[in-house]
Amino acid sequence: MRPHPRTLFALALLLAVATTCGLPAAAAPPLRTASLHHDDSHGGNGYDGTGYDDVLDLRGTPTAALPGREKDTNPVNVFADRGAWHAYALPKADAPGSYGGFTGPLYIAQEYPWWLSTSFSRIRLSENGRALDLAGGGPPRFTSRPGSLLQTYDLGGGLRLTLDLRYATHRTALVRTVVRNTGRTPRTLGADWTGSLLRPAEAPMRQAPSLAVAPRGVAVGFSRVRAADDFLTDGTERFEVRHADPVRTTVAGDSYRTELATPFTLAPGAARSLDRTESYTFTEAERTAEAGGLRRVLADPARTVRAADARWRGYVDGATAGVPAGRRRLAVKALETLVTNWRSAAGSLAHDGITPSLSYKWFAGGFWAWDTWKQAVGTARFDAGLAEAQIRSVLDHQIRPGSTTRPQDAGMIPDAVFYNDPRRGGTNWNERNSKPPLGAWSVWQVYGRSGDRDFLREVYPKLAAYEEWWYRNRDHDRDGLAEYGATVDPANGSPAARRLAAAWESGMDDAPRFDAASGTSVVPNRDGSGRVTGYSLTQESVDLNAYLAADQEHLGWIAAELGMRAAARGWRARAAATGRAVRERMYDPATGWFHDTALGSGARLTERGRGIEGVIPLWSGVATRPQAAAVRERLLDPAEFATVMPLPTVSRSSPYFAARQYWRGPVWLDQAYFAIGGMRRYGFGRDADALTGRLIGKAAGLLGDGPVMENYDPLTGAALNSPNFSWSAALLLPLVAG
Repeated sequence: MRPHPRTLFALALLLAVATTCGLPAAAAPPLRTASLHHDDSHGGNGYDGTGYDDVLDLRGTPTAALPGREKDTNPVNVFADRGAWHAYALPKADAPGSYGGFTGPLYIAQEYPWWLSTSFSRIRLSENGRALDLAGGGPPRFTSRPGSLLQTYDLGGGLRLTLDLRYATHRTALVRTVVRNTGRTPRTLGADWTGSLLRPAEAPMRQAPSLAVAPRGVAVGFSRVRAADDFLTDGTERFEVRHADPVRTTVAGDSYRTELATPFTLAPGAARSLDRTESYTFTEAERTAEAGGLRRVLADPARTVRAADARWRGYVDGATAGVPAGRRRLAVKALETLVTNWRSAAGSLAHDGITPSLSYKWFAGGFWAWDTWKQAVGTARFDAGLAEAQIRSVLDHQIRPGSTTRPQDAGMIPDAVFYNDPRRGGTNWNERNSKPPLGAWSVWQVYGRSGDRDFLREVYPKLAAYEEWWYRNRDHDRDGLAEYGATVDPANGSPAARRLAAAWESGMDDAPRFDAASGTSVVPNRDGSGRVTGYSLTQESVDLNAYLAADQEHLGWIAAELGMRAAARGWRARAAATGRAVRERMYDPATGWFHDTALGSGARLTERGRGIEGVIPLWSGVATRPQAAAVRERLLDPAEFATVMPLPTVSRSSPYFAARQYWRGPVWLDQAYFAIGGMRRYGFGRDADALTGRLIGKAAGLLGDGPVMENYDPLTGAALNSPNFSWSAALLLPLVAG
């Protein structure tokens, strides 16, 4: 998955018996557009209240500006919306020092997440010069709901305080603070807000933020810092709090106090709203564009609340459509995970997309191609427009014909793109390799939700060019089976570097089949003039070729939908040929499994044991029925893939199995999704249901309020690696729908 640190929804296919080879028919699935109206079948658990309260535990307070310095992982789950680059959490009930404010914000310094404060803006109410105890009438209540964070305080004596945070725009959160007098006598109150910077501990980051008085509030400016692996700013970034009411602000070092200009009086039964916005912008141009919107938001905040609620009602209806009642909270958790990881266009990212995880340092500020294909499939269930945007976000950076830097790679889609491209000193941007080809599948799934034929026309030539790149640059012996490999790139200057890039290209970084000790090496690929165009591993990978067969099939459907009949026939013929090569040359009857094969000899590389990549021919429909039946037996065998939490990345019987070692044993939900989709495709629906139930039932915290994880221990279900992981969340949506 990750090239730095450094890094099905089963296909809706019609199943029929094909008389020639006993395979499931490859008929295009019917298209439909997702309904976003309220679904009364939710039985009162739609977006209107407590049915989806606290699906994730969003309570916590950071102890340092850099989240999880030791493991680069933030232990506090956060909430963001609209693609904002700053996020918040709720305080904990046992942390009264945080009462009256939201935890954070967590902001992204172009590519890396940092805490600006433990709680940047905490309200204090006073009466007759005496501060009131926010918990004077009992413990406060802190609640997260789809699209909002809510705090409720009973101050005693007939006063109630509520704080409600929603996002108004892609750069601004709206905080509504309502003071209500539930007593029998008038109350005259003052209000102020205080906060302090949580300054980074180390230079040059430590000197970056600075407080300043701002019109109707306070602001944080940032100096220019180009610490490539830690903190990136241009000196134009700004975080600003703006109050609807006149206020006075004073700044003292790293702390500030903003005071309401005049006290207010509440009659019995009356309420007063004290509204503010909190904006994080990267450039002066963004601030100028945002200014008019902020005035409108503060002039009519109720309108923003209504719009946010309506949007989230649609999100929840889309995410839970067809999901059994007992799994809807999990579907909403997946939804919230994806929306929090949504980043709007900024820097070199020209379209909105979804990052792998805001909770992990290296995954917060960029988009990966493989992740994007899978994430778009899940996102389309509740927002097809966002799904289209994230596909565009990686296609934007496809290598074009005539490229001056890498003309041999025309059509390639880079592995990962970030806020900073290499010209801006971006070190996370990765063109050393691509990622598995699932673009046409992803586009077709999104189209099935949107019905947007213009989108198909826009992306079809780009997808076709990507397919051609694979065979031009990654089929060393021109036998129709491709290999993972590496590009001609300065970072790929040695055989070891090229082998590593090739492993990254598979997405399965440290899988046993890519070990140097197993004999894997790389060879150069050349064009007709002898120029090196890239490098291939000395093995043809079964998952890659099964993915290619699926994408060729989907390109055929797209071409047919666009009226391109000859192209559609051509893609269907290519898909049939690729599928035939996979089932005839990569299946091993003795082990009952699909394996990679040696480049040149074609020998099946069975000594590495069984890897989860061997199920992809079922998902793509290229296996014969007897082959699928044999694979099913291995998937249901406790000594193979039916572990406590089923479907590990490496069979338990493999000599390389390691339950907690990234791609050498842990359960990844995307691969589980492909396996379960393959089971369904070949008619093993009851088995697929059972595996799905065990999968979600054994994953630690998944049915509780724990985050959706990057992967899990197959022997215990324990959570592993990055929390709040997007492709896991995205593919949970079709998985829980069954």
